[in-house]
Amino acid sequence: MPDQKGSESRTSLFQRPVFRSLYAGLKAVLKKFLPEKVQEFLLLKQYAWFGRPVTHRETFKARERRQREGFFTKYCQGHGLDIGYGGDKIMPGCKTWDTENGDATFLKGLKNERFDFVYSSHTLEHLVDPDLGLRNWWRVLKPEGFLILYVPHRDLYEKRATLPSRWNDDHKHFFLLDRDERPDTLGLLPLIYHALPLGKIIYARECREGHSITDPTIHSDGEYSIEVVIQKIRG
Repeated sequence: MPDQKGSESRTSLFQRPVFRSLYAGLKAVLKKFLPEKVQEFLLLKQYAWFGRPVTHRETFKARERRQREGFFTKYCQGHGLDIGYGGDKIMPGCKTWDTENGDATFLKGLKNERFDFVYSSHTLEHLVDPDLGLRNWWRVLKPEGFLILYVPHRDLYEKRATLPSRWNDDHKHFFLLDRDERPDTLGLLPLIYHALPLGKIIYARECREGHSITDPTIHSDGEYSIEVVIQKIRG
């Protein structure tokens, strides 16, 4: 896996207009002639080497609210890891993990108790085994550090009770804050209590700032997520 400093340097190269123009032309040719699986493989190799292009997604949408609340000062100090960042990093300079790095369930290759904070936005719902994923995310977190989870709220985002998702066919689970509703909905707090019994929940809340669309056939606007911060108490 490339080191973070080298990846950021190559990412800045990738953002240059000339490079991006050449790449866009090459990508169009490859898309025309290569099988889809080969295209996916090459895309992941591109991300691994150059990093992902900067995007404005769920983390970006929550930034202004979090700044008002002092979120970054309280919970995102030191060396951090952003799992499933998709080009939308929680903090400049933090290490990132996405598909090109491997399965987010295991974080293979990352040492125990390496990070001061671990953040994940809209990734837990993609894991087949979210319980195991949480345990490994916890594994790489230092004592006294913070695990920050941000997942789509079933009733604000999916606006339906059972799979499949209208908006992302890779979602394996739906989430509510405090309760399971089988077969497809997990309660995030019950999941945390089971996977991380020694964690201290700092807060758990529904985030709906700017959310106004309730029509289930229209994609939601604003925030439509559950946010939980858990501190790893030193044993």
